[in-house]
Amino acid sequence: MKQDETLTRSAFLLAFDLRKERLTNRGELGYVLRAAALAELLLEGSLADESGRARAVTEPADAGTGTLRAIVWEQISGSPPRSWRRWVTKDCAKAVRVVRDELAADRLIRVERHRVLFFPVERIVPRRAYLSRRLAERVGRAIRGGQPVGRVDQDVRVLAALAAAAGTKAVLGRGEARRYRHRIEQLAAPVEPVATALRKSLESRRQSGAAGG
Repeated sequence: MKQDETLTRSAFLLAFDLRKERLTNRGELGYVLRAAALAELLLEGSLADESGRARAVTEPADAGTGTLRAIVWEQISGSPPRSWRRWVTKDCAKAVRVVRDELAADRLIRVERHRVLFFPVERIVPRRAYLSRRLAERVGRAIRGGQPVGRVDQDVRVLAALAAAAGTKAVLGRGEARRYRHRIEQLAAPVEPVATALRKSLESRRQSGAAGG
């Protein structure tokens, strides 16, 4: 990934099904994007884990810029410490819009809007599919091994942890999350509170959906 590429943007690009040229599990993407923002803030020291709760520590360099990171930081800094799950699940739809607009402005994706039976429909298409493909390959290799966890680039390591927590299909095949469980736990160690919050939040969402369906 490029030096100026954020985890949130990379997480968005990683969510594409390149065979169908569309996003997978779009209803869950906001959770993953917010988790990516939280992970970045935690790694750089802007946030700290306080007994399972996110606490604001140091203002990030991009505070007030309107990026997803900045939005998440402002929410947490203006609140008493709350659970990581609270911040993973808050304003998920807005998270998708914010990162979508960033990528569209940089011409990394194309947003197609039309109507079907008078209902607005939005389709998001990658303009540079090779970026998503290369990213998925790197993250997949990080999960399956090949080099010691400590030598995996930190951004790839965190994306692998979040992709595993979300069950991202572009990265993990059937049964691989269980097969590589120990490796995934090692990858997730620096952002364990965030990865755990993401996994539990999505498990709860899916269980609610199954019960309702």
